[in-house]
Amino acid sequence: MSQVHNWQLGRPMEYPYEAAYPSKQFAFVFNINRCLGCQTCTMACKSTWTFGKGQESMWWANVETKPYGGYPRHWDSKILELLEEADPGGMQWRGDAEAKKPYGTYDGKTIFEAAKSRIGDHQQVALGYLPNDDEWVTPNLYEDVPVGPAGRPDALHSQGTTLPAHATWFYYLARICNHCSYPACLAACPRKAIYKRPEDGIVLIDQERCRGYRKCVEACPYKKSMYRGSTRVSEKCIACYPRIEGKDPRAEGRPMETRCMSACIGQIRLQGLVPIGPDGEWTEDRKNPIYYLVKVAKVALPLYPQLGTQPNGYYIPPRWVPRQYLEQMFGPGVGHAIDAYTRPDRELLAVLQLFRRSNLIVFRYEIEPGPKVWETQTAQGKFELYDDTVIAFGHDGKELFRTKVEEPVYVRPEKHLNSI
Repeated sequence: MSQVHNWQLGRPMEYPYEAAYPSKQFAFVFNINRCLGCQTCTMACKSTWTFGKGQESMWWANVETKPYGGYPRHWDSKILELLEEADPGGMQWRGDAEAKKPYGTYDGKTIFEAAKSRIGDHQQVALGYLPNDDEWVTPNLYEDVPVGPAGRPDALHSQGTTLPAHATWFYYLARICNHCSYPACLAACPRKAIYKRPEDGIVLIDQERCRGYRKCVEACPYKKSMYRGSTRVSEKCIACYPRIEGKDPRAEGRPMETRCMSACIGQIRLQGLVPIGPDGEWTEDRKNPIYYLVKVAKVALPLYPQLGTQPNGYYIPPRWVPRQYLEQMFGPGVGHAIDAYTRPDRELLAVLQLFRRSNLIVFRYEIEPGPKVWETQTAQGKFELYDDTVIAFGHDGKELFRTKVEEPVYVRPEKHLNSI
């Protein structure tokens, strides 16, 4: 095992290969507070990439209802149980956030470090398991099923709606492959068929080298590498890389968002490319919206950072869910992220308007100040709303679009085309 630096954990960790980093990294932010659970993203991906024979149970993009839902079934609770068995009580964080340790320091074992101590049928590179067939065939099991006080059907509509945490709650977790900086699928593949692209960090499987051993399926803690029985090889999300390269005819050579991103009607998604330094840290890019949301505002958090893969998918956590559950899923930055989102400052409020305003990837933004249009008093203090204009720029520095913080309101006249 080599030593690599995982900035999400705030410390070095063990990994089978020496550190190597792309020049830019594909990354995304999902705002869970906005997700409708409509599955439009799921079907956009399915109709584009996984509609063939042998792909019936392949869902590269999916939306799960937490806390009970998951695809494959209970994927996250199972990997957390394995990690707890290998390192009892070890999933703990300490220390305050700082520049090099935005979430403090993780003291527990990662899936790579825990694998060495696990005794099983075979030695694993990354702690993991193979889901059985039944776990792959129910992508919508427990959809819209809430958790709450037993025998209290009125809880959701009485005291259950009181923030900061509801007594009865569920939320939608949209997922794709995280295209991790330290992919477990890549580490576990005995054929070296899995690789990260040096130009954008997208993780791909070489279909000619793959022999379908399913080591990647076993090792990926997010279970986003999937086996196709009809071809006997594994497949996974490819981040729609032809669109990232600008090869979609509608893009006219400009980097374009993935199918699942561009189909999102809830406007929960923002995708981008962040520059990576030789040490694996994100190079400062203050006006890149992904960099701003993750590194500056710290409102977007990685999914299960304690697993150690350094995922490049980030989530703005839901406001109404018990903090202990969210901290298990997104780490110790949850409190700050929810506070910042609940009472956003002027810049954050403007950047949040960039979500789904274009199918093209935003590389930089600028904000033109506007007039103050509203103010109120909250529990945290005074809140002021400014109708600023946020301007988005593409990879070539040219303007893509501009939009305002306050959306216009249109009142339909009494007489209109559909009047009877």
